[in-house]
Amino acid sequence: MKDKDGSFAMCVLVLIGGLILVELAPPIKPIASVQVKILMELKNSLENPDKVLTNWRETDETPCGWTGVTCDPNLKLVTDIDLSNMNLRGLVPSLICDLQNLVSYNVGNNYLGGSFPAKLLHCSKLEYLNLSQNLIVGELPNGISRLQSLRNLDLSGNDFSGSIPPGLSDLPLLESLILTNNLLNDTIPSHLGKLSNLKWLDLAYNSFGGVIPEELGNLSQLLYIRLTKANLSGTIPNSFGNLTQLTYFLDLSYNNLQGSIPSSIMQLPKLSKMELYSNNLSGHIPRDMKNLLSITDIDLSNNSLSGSIPDEIGKLQTLELLHSWGNHLEGEIPPGLADLPKLNKLRLFNNNLSGKIPAGLWNSVHLEIVDLSYNNFQGGISPDVGLATNLTLLILSGNRLNGSIPPEIGNLPKLNKLHLSQNLISGSIPLHLGNLSGLNELFLSDNHFSGTIPPEISKCYQLIQLNLSRNSLTGSIPSELGNLKDLNQLDLSENNLSGEIPVELGKLSFLSFNVSFNKLSGAVPQCLINEKFNTSFIGNADLRAEALKAVKPCSATAADLPAHESSKGPGPLVWAVGGTFAAAALIYLVESCLHFRKYKACFNMEETEGRALWSMTSFHKLGFSEYEVLSSLDEDNVIGTGGAGKVYKATLSNGQEVAIKKLRTEATGDKKHDYGFNAEVETLGKLRHKNIVKLLCCCSSQDAKLLVYDYMPNGSLGDQLHSPKASSLNWATRYKIALGAAEGLAYLHHDYNPTVLHCDVKSNNILLDLDYEARVADFGLARILQTCGKEVSFSSVPGTCGYIAPEYAYTPKVNEKSDIYSFGVVLMELITGKMPVEPEFGDGVDIVRWVCDKLQIKDGGLLEVLDPRLGRGSREDMLPVLKVALLCTRTLPMQRPSMREVVQMLLEAHPKQIHKDAKHFSAKRDSLLVQINLK
Repeated sequence: MKDKDGSFAMCVLVLIGGLILVELAPPIKPIASVQVKILMELKNSLENPDKVLTNWRETDETPCGWTGVTCDPNLKLVTDIDLSNMNLRGLVPSLICDLQNLVSYNVGNNYLGGSFPAKLLHCSKLEYLNLSQNLIVGELPNGISRLQSLRNLDLSGNDFSGSIPPGLSDLPLLESLILTNNLLNDTIPSHLGKLSNLKWLDLAYNSFGGVIPEELGNLSQLLYIRLTKANLSGTIPNSFGNLTQLTYFLDLSYNNLQGSIPSSIMQLPKLSKMELYSNNLSGHIPRDMKNLLSITDIDLSNNSLSGSIPDEIGKLQTLELLHSWGNHLEGEIPPGLADLPKLNKLRLFNNNLSGKIPAGLWNSVHLEIVDLSYNNFQGGISPDVGLATNLTLLILSGNRLNGSIPPEIGNLPKLNKLHLSQNLISGSIPLHLGNLSGLNELFLSDNHFSGTIPPEISKCYQLIQLNLSRNSLTGSIPSELGNLKDLNQLDLSENNLSGEIPVELGKLSFLSFNVSFNKLSGAVPQCLINEKFNTSFIGNADLRAEALKAVKPCSATAADLPAHESSKGPGPLVWAVGGTFAAAALIYLVESCLHFRKYKACFNMEETEGRALWSMTSFHKLGFSEYEVLSSLDEDNVIGTGGAGKVYKATLSNGQEVAIKKLRTEATGDKKHDYGFNAEVETLGKLRHKNIVKLLCCCSSQDAKLLVYDYMPNGSLGDQLHSPKASSLNWATRYKIALGAAEGLAYLHHDYNPTVLHCDVKSNNILLDLDYEARVADFGLARILQTCGKEVSFSSVPGTCGYIAPEYAYTPKVNEKSDIYSFGVVLMELITGKMPVEPEFGDGVDIVRWVCDKLQIKDGGLLEVLDPRLGRGSREDMLPVLKVALLCTRTLPMQRPSMREVVQMLLEAHPKQIHKDAKHFSAKRDSLLVQINLK
């Protein structure tokens, strides 16, 4: 017992002694300080460490909380490093693998060069690696296979060359592989087929060459595959029919693929978009497509396909777009195509299709664009066409249509293009065409029309081009055509028109004008005597153009003319040719500009001896001069006004439509306010992106400055949503606009160097082309983020009420997150159909607060948020975009996503048009609120 007690006492003494030794021993260096040291070495390896990562300090006890550093909340170990979009320069930092718990590493969109760093291959726990949009060169290392935990790899937008190494296919967990826009120039390897968990594969815009390997068909989990413009040849693998989970894209466009379309890819039940256009595909379109249960877009255009359009295509109830133009298709249009409930774009032009157009196509209320031109269709135009009230384009030229135009065609309120040229249509031109107030183009040439030109056409006040040539029209040219202020192309040639050319036409600024080979008589109005119209009057034996003083002035009316000038006298058509005529005409035109006040703007010259001198700077190859731009500044061409000046629309001699923004300058003390001219020129002149409005050139003088852009015929998104003439854009179109605008802003924030802040993102600054593609515009407030930092300061709050981010209330320094907030407001406009500030919201409440308040109401609140004009069928598709809008408009800037993340989220929110019951919809609402922490 004693020994036992003694042993026990000894153990106690040893234990106490050990504790004392532990207490007295120097402490083990804490892991936090090790992490600080590793990350400071990373920072110091950069070329510009003093200009970036300014809150990374070696005196800190822990790096948790540093910019771009995320730690495990319990263990305080670094798990994520996100240094994307930080203007980092130097080699890719590769010391981070000493952080043994690192899961995610993102240095995308910087200026990092060198080759792929071998030290990165030691990050054994790394799941996410993003080196995209940098300057990295060389080949991809085969040792990448050591990253066994890797799930997402994005190396896009670099200069990687050579081949895709076999080691990349030894990553068992890889779900996303993005190698877009590199210089990879070997074939696409078959070993990629081993990536059994891959869901996202994007190899577009490389120079691979060779064929698409059959083994890619083994990627049974794939949701998205894009091989666009990858220099591929051979055939489409039949094994692609195994990609039954494919959901978003099958995009093989812009390659050299040959052979037929395998029927297997028509069996993909979840696929929404099939893009096979611009290849050399041949053979028939597969008929068995009953399993395309989710397809929205099929684009087979610009190939060499033959045979008929399968009847089975008329059973694809989700189809919204069918493009198969530029092939050799024949036969009739399947009858079922007309019954598809969502089809809104049908382009089948330049084929050999025949038969009659099905009655269902004439009266479809869903169709917006129908282009069946240059085929062999016969029969007449059905009166049912008046029921297709959403048509914007009806293009049927180059067929064998007969009969007359039914008066019901005047019942199409949205129609802006009607092309019926080169057919066999007869009868009179219906006066009901005058009801088409939004019509821009009316082409009826090369038909058998008779009777007179109805004056009611002048009620189409937006008409730009009118072609009635090569018919059998009689009577006089209606003077009312002179009321069409936008009309710049008029062709009435090869008819039987008689009488005089109305002097009212002289008020219009024509790019092309042709009345040749008619029976016209009398004098030619002065402004129509132009060298470019030398052949426009031939074939009219009684038409004359004599000395200038004997020719009818442009601005006079028939009642104002002296008797001898309005008299008709037979005589040969005499033209004054040569330098004397040109000089006299120029003097007359200049004098007219100076005489009539509204034409002073055409040269913007002062009446004093000191005339303003203009200089032009072009940013693209142009087919016009500054003088043509200046001569278009007619007050009749004004399409918008504002505090900074006016916007004019012009169609130039090369047929190009442009918008001219004329900014006035205003002296303030010793300085002149340029209303954003310099900012817009500095910014837009260098930008190149399909979703950024194109600045063609600028002109400047002492008194005014001009900016010349591509003209956008559908105006602004704000007009489309909120103006008195607002259209009820369907959700698919609204989604398309949202995605396009997001991609434009992402280019400004991520892909352009240096980063550009727009600073005035709003629906009125998102313009829409003819196909409703979005163009971000108006950069008058834009700021360029220089390399010294990622924030800019403002002396006053920029932007527009309702769109201004809340951080402007407490700091003049802002970054791209402010643009993101404004874009979130735009998304809310698209979803709700409401303006950013509405009286119904209440005092001090904007659309963001209103939406958030409504979402707190469990029963019916969400339904009040969604635009009722869109109907029930779009509700579920709108929820993911609403989530993006709410994320973008979070109060704290750091909580908002980047624009690149916004684009990605919008891509994933593509409308599926899945109709569920009310219970499912309610569940989606609850899920949405949980995800955004609003519930």
